[in-house]
Amino acid sequence: MAAGAAGRRDPEPGPAGEKRILCVGLVCLDIISVVEAYPAEDSDTRCVSQRWQRGGNASNSCTVLALLGAPCAFMGSLAPGLAADFIAADFQRRGVDVSHVAWQPRGDVPCACCVVSAASGSRTIVLYDTNLPEVTARDFERVDLSQYKWIHWEARNAAEQAAMMRRVERHNRARPPAEWVRTSVEVFISKDVAQHFGYRSAPEALQGLRSRVQPGATLICAWAEAGADAVGPGGELVHSDAFPPETLVDTLGAGDTFNAAVIFALSAGRSLQDALTFGCQIAGRKCGIQGFDGIV
Repeated sequence: MAAGAAGRRDPEPGPAGEKRILCVGLVCLDIISVVEAYPAEDSDTRCVSQRWQRGGNASNSCTVLALLGAPCAFMGSLAPGLAADFIAADFQRRGVDVSHVAWQPRGDVPCACCVVSAASGSRTIVLYDTNLPEVTARDFERVDLSQYKWIHWEARNAAEQAAMMRRVERHNRARPPAEWVRTSVEVFISKDVAQHFGYRSAPEALQGLRSRVQPGATLICAWAEAGADAVGPGGELVHSDAFPPETLVDTLGAGDTFNAAVIFALSAGRSLQDALTFGCQIAGRKCGIQGFDGIV
């Protein structure tokens, strides 16, 4: 993660005037089949259970933020239909504000077929990322930034998201630091991204990528069973061990859970060390259950 200061009417802030957290990115329909063990190719397999679940990185992070008690909102695209009806109802059930959803006149809601192995806890995802248009900087102009303390972007549609971030920077420059909106960009730094760039550990990735972010930013890299590391604005390196469950049940959404828990802790004023440890703890709990209910 790189984190730093950086028509429709927004709903009021959360309880006691608390400002909210906005997550911008993907929402999709997850069709999740839990199997005893991952099936062989060209085989017939009965699943242990099957469910529909609201998915997508930014959407999942909103679910976790809501479970942790943070007033939050989601911004992303949907197209009318049965899948969107299910998704909207689930957002409402979780108490996630969706007034910034961009309803598109064309395209289909993305759908992910997910196979979760009960034997290993692994998840295999096949995503149909449709032709649904992404939210734009023009959509983002309708967001009342004064209602938010943190905005998190899932890394999609880079040119439009860069324009959104510039708007937040202009907003912050016109206000005292206490009123700045903090920003973050997924994927924090994931293990997969770090390895793609040739790094073999979280500290090595942080050191190698630090020069690519603006001064004052925080970089965070989760490394699965090795825990997570972060480097703060002053260059201090912090680490948290992983907190694996007794039995690995379901890793689908674990990274989104980690992101949300770290954002929740940092937005509440906790130290980087505390936030990193909290993120690893909550992500570990998530890996020990199906879905998200029960992580807190």
